[in-house]
Amino acid sequence: MAVRTKYAKNPSSFIALNPSFFSHLLSLSPFNSMQISPRKASTSRRSTSYLSLILLFLLVSAAFLAICTLTFATLWRNSISCSIISSLASSSSTRFPTRDYDPFFAAISTSAAAAAATVPLPPQRMPVAGNVSDQEREFWQQPEDEGYRPCLHFSYHYRKASAAIAKEKRRFLVVVVSGGLNQQRNQIVDAVVIARILEAALVVPVLQVNRIWRDESEFSEIFDVEHFKKILKADVRIVSSLPSSHLVSKQTIENQIPFHVSPIWIRARFFRQLNREGLLILKGLESKLSKNLPPDLQKLRCKVAFHALRFAGPIQDLSNRVARRMWVEGPYIAIHLRLEKDVWIRSGCPAGLGAGYDRIISKERESHPEFLTGKLNITNAQRRLAGLCPLNASEMARLLKALGAPHNARVYVAGGEPFGGKLALQALQEEFPNLMSKHTLAREDELTPYLTKASVLAAIDYIVSLNSDVFVTSHGGNMARALEGHRAYLGHRKYIKPNKRMMFPYLDYAFLSETEFSSMMRKLHKKCQGQPQPRTNKRDRDVLAYPVPECMCK
Repeated sequence: MAVRTKYAKNPSSFIALNPSFFSHLLSLSPFNSMQISPRKASTSRRSTSYLSLILLFLLVSAAFLAICTLTFATLWRNSISCSIISSLASSSSTRFPTRDYDPFFAAISTSAAAAAATVPLPPQRMPVAGNVSDQEREFWQQPEDEGYRPCLHFSYHYRKASAAIAKEKRRFLVVVVSGGLNQQRNQIVDAVVIARILEAALVVPVLQVNRIWRDESEFSEIFDVEHFKKILKADVRIVSSLPSSHLVSKQTIENQIPFHVSPIWIRARFFRQLNREGLLILKGLESKLSKNLPPDLQKLRCKVAFHALRFAGPIQDLSNRVARRMWVEGPYIAIHLRLEKDVWIRSGCPAGLGAGYDRIISKERESHPEFLTGKLNITNAQRRLAGLCPLNASEMARLLKALGAPHNARVYVAGGEPFGGKLALQALQEEFPNLMSKHTLAREDELTPYLTKASVLAAIDYIVSLNSDVFVTSHGGNMARALEGHRAYLGHRKYIKPNKRMMFPYLDYAFLSETEFSSMMRKLHKKCQGQPQPRTNKRDRDVLAYPVPECMCK
């Protein structure tokens, strides 16, 4: 009765504890059989054994039931977590099965916007055994990420202001973006930030026809418009076109904006005009907005670049297939070779292809002196020693070999048609025979619809490079900076930025053995391989290239 009463008072307990209950169990123990009379000993021993076996069975069954209950509860909780992670991965811009668990999946579950982040193919581990040298193993090894993960947690003030800004229907901002794909991406990012600063609705940006590549693609042909709107709906209202009430026959296009202006300057210059007229058209935003913005606006930059700007479905699918063809054979290197004719003209450097090619470049440069960029009063040789020249194919091959890249490594070459054609890539092809490009990897007529679409071709290069195990750039630029930050944001994937100013003297020193050259290159680039580098170390760095600490935290 005592047990039954206690259980009735506390129905949530599994069993009520009562000393008499345990005393009764002990009384059934085989050790108490000695107290039974001799006449009933045999029967008593038999019944006691049966009771002991039944008791033991009940105790084991109860323990087993408890373990199963706890295990089921744990698995149920984990299944919820896994379903969240799976939904994030399925809604991401890359949809590949992975060979190994990628810790990035767990990291992105901390943010609602992270569902849109590009989840790349996981870096592939090199075999521990086999014909792999220490240098090769070191080359494929990924840098230590120091525990940094994406964290786009906006302040209370930002979120409170978002309620009104996301519903804005009176003020509209139109932005015309120019340049190549990655220049356009940078300007689109800043367009969203400026719309937020001005508390205006943003019309889907207009892509200006590029005068070099003559690509007439519209925003919706390159990027996923609906995804762009969806991810940013809590930050800025984005519309596909102006409402009829705001259409005017003539409207001033503002393009005289100084470089690196602050949010205060933007509001002081444009807010009253926008409030009065209801429409503002901006053009030429390249590097116009300051690199040093308040934390919430820096986070917004990352949200736009790494989450909202997803390529259109057909481009994404084709790029994924090309990336998969590289990845399925094992780890691969992606290099961005800046060997196009206009790069040699603008940099003022010799292409390394012989006197005939140098004369072509010199003639073009003389007829267009405005193309030459930076430090105009120094010679070509001085420009090279100052680290202002791209690495050509021969120099890139020597660097990769010195850093431990194996001869049979698969190498993806990103970039436009090199000046000099196959001759320009000959030295790299000889050192690394498994040289690939989007043109060699695409099957049948996959690339045919896009051969005149420079932005689409650049997007393919971007995605394949983002998925690579190792990325190497030859001359910086917008794509290199974009990949530097994107690879950092996705887990600090290996990114090698050649220290050209320090390495060119060694490249030109004929008496240096390959062993000595290799040793020097590894020392020079030991800390230039994608390790976390806080932007705050150099305040004027772009947060899209250095997302720590504004967009990533431990």
